[in-house]
Amino acid sequence: QVQLVESGGGLVQPGGSLRLSCAASGSIVSINVMGWYRQAPGKQRELVAAATEGGYTDYADSVKGRFTISRDNAKNTVEMQMSNLKPEDTAVYYCYAGVRSRASPIYEKYWAQGTQVTVSS
Repeated sequence: QVQLVESGGGLVQPGGSLRLSCAASGSIVSINVMGWYRQAPGKQRELVAAATEGGYTDYADSVKGRFTISRDNAKNTVEMQMSNLKPEDTAVYYCYAGVRSRASPIYEKYWAQGTQVTVSS
């Protein structure tokens, strides 16, 4: 079994900052990618940022220059620093990881429980 637990999020004013953290645990052999999706009310879930095991990072155009993702491969953790937050960043943020576990020879996507980020004055 693999579990992802995320923390952070909350209410922040426009222009403010928040940090999200996510940790994977369980019978993990390797993790090829970790990152976050978000889903706002009435909208589809969208990829926000991702980081590969080799250090490649990718961001949605809407967050480039404001969000920074960082990963600790040894600890199976990922963090995302969100700065200059805007009301349109309001959403539930879901951490995910592509994990190869001891129970399966292929990579499978696992999800954390989600955390609310609200940007409002």
